[in-house]
Amino acid sequence: MVRSTFIAVLLAGTVIAGSAMAADPIKVGLSGPFTGGSSSMGVSMRDGVKLAVQEINKAGGVLGRPLQLVERDDEAKNELGVQIAQELINKEQVTATLGFINTGVAQAAQRFYQEAEIPVLNNVATGTVLSKQWPDAKANYVFRTSANDAIQSSMIAEEAVKRQNFKKPAILADSTNYGQLGREDLTNALAKLSVKPVAVEKFNIGDTDMTAQVLKAKEAGADVILTYAIGPELAQIANAMAKLGWKVPMIGSWTLSMASFIDTAGPNGDGAMMPQTFIQLPTTPKRKAFIEAYQKAYNIDRMPSPVSAAQGYDSAYLLAAAITQAKSTDGRKIREALENLQAKVEGVVTVYDKPFSAADHEAISSNIPVFGLVKGGRVVPAHPEDVDGDKALRIKPKA
Repeated sequence: MVRSTFIAVLLAGTVIAGSAMAADPIKVGLSGPFTGGSSSMGVSMRDGVKLAVQEINKAGGVLGRPLQLVERDDEAKNELGVQIAQELINKEQVTATLGFINTGVAQAAQRFYQEAEIPVLNNVATGTVLSKQWPDAKANYVFRTSANDAIQSSMIAEEAVKRQNFKKPAILADSTNYGQLGREDLTNALAKLSVKPVAVEKFNIGDTDMTAQVLKAKEAGADVILTYAIGPELAQIANAMAKLGWKVPMIGSWTLSMASFIDTAGPNGDGAMMPQTFIQLPTTPKRKAFIEAYQKAYNIDRMPSPVSAAQGYDSAYLLAAAITQAKSTDGRKIREALENLQAKVEGVVTVYDKPFSAADHEAISSNIPVFGLVKGGRVVPAHPEDVDGDKALRIKPKA
């Protein structure tokens, strides 16, 4: 199996587990919002990473050394994310960092890793610009294991306009970097289909009443609501539509799968659709094992954010594979290894077979995500035919 191939490579660079645990640990940063409105994503990502690291250490660690996570809660605050990045680099001297949930935090903090030549595996934040912040740099130290917003916005536009034949979309997006960059991507994706939104409305994080924004969309004759925001505020859009007695489909970015949307919106959220790299279903043996291990480890049935958990888990295995191949904890050598990974890594989202190159730091290609649908408090496949048979596992095409 693919995973056993990687484990064999991993073990080839280690001594027995007991000796590995006695060696100096390899410090890895783990940064995300573990409290606040984005916490369902942050906690799920963190727990996915921790699950993978426990498995890796149990198998003997990396280079005969255990991985040691250095966790920091950035609270989805840009300025705190910057402080944490500097602390992890200068005080903790981490080999690499896994994380970033919020586009704004990543945009502000990643530059410090770039300057220090320390790799970042951005495993949740999706702002399109994040993997290309320094186009003129000799080397790029930011890698990503989530579906960027260019991919998602194109999927949303295609679903709304081509598949469901809506002609009058309204866009509702929050005022953060994530919301506004996503709105721009979505507007551009609609323009390629010769469609212009009939209304574009903005709101702030923490807003609890979206009646005014929803009413403007209704009065403009919108036949579908397209969204770019985070779970709690997205729920208020669904609740405002119910309050006004107006029901049109809601299609948005992957964050509509968050527990904070599903639980706060309740029945009002049923039918919402969003791109997903992972839906919590045992559609492959690897996914089945991951789901069962996660549920057992954290005594939970439904993951708060399955996408975040899966992408976090996979990012830890990709980093371990790169360090193993590099035979070093030097950031430059790890970057070079990530750009030319020799071992296949069987992840939850996909099988990673040379997922990166020097020119391409995006592990997720446009063929990998599918559409999810909120139904009865869970996310299920919106189009079951997209996950049947050999479509259950989608792999990035070779360059």
